[in-house]
Amino acid sequence: MMQITDLNKEQQITPLFRLGFRPFFLAGALFSVIAILLWIMLYRGAIDIQPLGGGYWWHIHEMIFGFGCAIIAGFLLTAVQNWTGLAGVKGKLLAALFFLWLLGRVSLLLPDIFGATLSTIIDLAFLPCVAFILAKPILAIKQYRNLFFVPLLTIFTLANAEMHASIYYPASISTQYAGYAGVMLVTLLISVMAGRVVPMFTANGTKTTKATPLAWLDKLTNGSLALLTILLLLHPIIGVNNFYIGIILIFAGIFQAIRWLRWRPWITLGVPLLWSLHFSIKAMAFGLALLGVSYLIPEIPSNHIWHLITIGGIGGVILAMISRVSLGHTGRTLQPPMLMSLAFAAMVLASLIRSFGPWGLPEKTMMFIDISGLLWLISFTLFVIFYAPMLLKPRADGRPG
Repeated sequence: MMQITDLNKEQQITPLFRLGFRPFFLAGALFSVIAILLWIMLYRGAIDIQPLGGGYWWHIHEMIFGFGCAIIAGFLLTAVQNWTGLAGVKGKLLAALFFLWLLGRVSLLLPDIFGATLSTIIDLAFLPCVAFILAKPILAIKQYRNLFFVPLLTIFTLANAEMHASIYYPASISTQYAGYAGVMLVTLLISVMAGRVVPMFTANGTKTTKATPLAWLDKLTNGSLALLTILLLLHPIIGVNNFYIGIILIFAGIFQAIRWLRWRPWITLGVPLLWSLHFSIKAMAFGLALLGVSYLIPEIPSNHIWHLITIGGIGGVILAMISRVSLGHTGRTLQPPMLMSLAFAAMVLASLIRSFGPWGLPEKTMMFIDISGLLWLISFTLFVIFYAPMLLKPRADGRPG
């Protein structure tokens, strides 16, 4: 590993703010536990709070732009150091960025503190700040291949703005479709990153030959997701034709599945950090295809099938990735605590129960939401318990980071 930070200066920084993955992985995971717990209580009417936009809006928004974007920020702000060889954001600037994210979570949950307009502004400010910090080192060494993530974060900001606009202009902008656009954006980013790292992770973890990427397949896989995102983002202007959305979703799922099979998932079954990642990509691929079918066949409940992508796909990939990245970047071997296998399995069950339970027994929907929510809480609580000590302490090998 390259030495790109002075160790003496590093030791003067609180370990939590020595690199982007530390605060955002830990707080993002913890926030997801709090957000799901609050959502279940709101759904049941057990608590009487009024987050910005109401409970339904808040749940969709915070799982995408609160939890999801915290993890994305932590990943990108850490990865850019490896990409460029330049020191990543840390110290006071990282702490300020983290505080801005945290302020967004508080302001949306308790909008009376700042008022609706200022709460919206605070929340919208986070991703452009991440994009600016990310762009500086990439532009400094003219590494334009990775500049892709800067406009992608800009599109995330547009999707977030559309979500907020749906509060103020509900007759023109659909909260549901703005949220779906956000989900597709996260799925697209995961798909792009998976194409870059999963074949390498699989080869290294199983001591096998790395699968050779096919450029045309990557383009079809990611291009179909990009097209879906654009169509959903433009819904206030062009509307949404469920037939075309369904067809593109089916193709997106098929392309994702073909690419996943080329990565030989069956050789990963003995490696928790790999099978958890591969299962999540499978859930994402199958979820996309089944969701597409649901838009063509009304009897299939698309609102439940979306959770196969959000829980099984996005939630599963996030849990697997932050478990792996946190070990590597805190100077530890890539062997997660044994109980993390339980966390990975719980996430698998959560996605299946939430997606298929209400479809088969709609009268038991609340029970399935409770069970799925509990399994999510178990998964990310286990991550927090086992990984918080790693993220709050200096690297085990004494290196910076």
